[in-house]
Amino acid sequence: MESIDSDTRLVLPEKLIIDTDPGIDDSMAILMAFQSPQLEVLGLTTIFGNLSTEDATRNALLLCEIAGCHDVPVVEGSHEPLKGGKPHVADFVHGSDGLGNTYLPPPKGKKSEKSASEFLVEKVSQYPGEVSILALGPLTNLALAIKRDASFVSKVKRVVVLGGAFFAAGNVNPAAEANIYGDPEAADVVFTSGADIVVVGINITTQVMLTDDDLSELKDSRGRHAKFLSDICKFYRDWHVKSDGVHGIFLHDPVSFVALIRPDLFTFKKGVVRVETQGICVGHTLMDHGLKKWNSSNPWSGYSPISVAWTAEVPKVLKVIKDLLMKP
Repeated sequence: MESIDSDTRLVLPEKLIIDTDPGIDDSMAILMAFQSPQLEVLGLTTIFGNLSTEDATRNALLLCEIAGCHDVPVVEGSHEPLKGGKPHVADFVHGSDGLGNTYLPPPKGKKSEKSASEFLVEKVSQYPGEVSILALGPLTNLALAIKRDASFVSKVKRVVVLGGAFFAAGNVNPAAEANIYGDPEAADVVFTSGADIVVVGINITTQVMLTDDDLSELKDSRGRHAKFLSDICKFYRDWHVKSDGVHGIFLHDPVSFVALIRPDLFTFKKGVVRVETQGICVGHTLMDHGLKKWNSSNPWSGYSPISVAWTAEVPKVLKVIKDLLMKP
């Protein structure tokens, strides 16, 4: 996923912005990105979801400090979904601090003065066709960037989204996955924008997990961030036992990160995806497979298809994740 500069023949790192609500598995994906030399992280933009936007910003600053990446800007995003109102926050999954109730000291760094949508538009315009975005939370900031500058969708290289449940049950309720449920209007704006979109739903991410044995291996490893990750994963693991009867943790955000750097480990189907924004199925993602010619236009007609992850080579995906999490 690297580009070659034709003048110098050097392999250049891929430019990446991570839009995030960290979050335990977000933290894992962010530290994996910082451990990946083929990537240049231009910044972290923050959003509500696993916790409030303000707390997400605090955790993003902490993660930059833990990784020693003090020069990576952290840019605060929207405090509410597109339609307004109080956001749905899942602090019961990640702890009241978003990091498994480890209650770390506050970060020394400061957030950027810009807004997340402003930063997204600015960077994508500065490097047209070169910046990928890994979106790990509700898609409010991306929708605001699209509304701010219509050219954003043609200038962004690609957007890899953790979200949705395709022909599978949700994790907020039977219809909806948490990130899409957090701002269904924003998700529909992004999915129908015409940008190069890849979506990795929980029908894929729940196939990949760290078992209790894997977590012990991580704890005992020489990984640079092994102690921190082990500490924050305790709360997350206990929640999985209560919620899903699973002795381990699902790797939602890390799997989406692997789809960014190793898309060869996945298969994808293309189709137009719409998001339900009202009724009992709010947040439901439904893809038109393109298998049928409809007699008349419908809400899926006329939009650009996006790529939806369909299968994953689970052992290989897990190996990529473990290698990065345990990297010294």
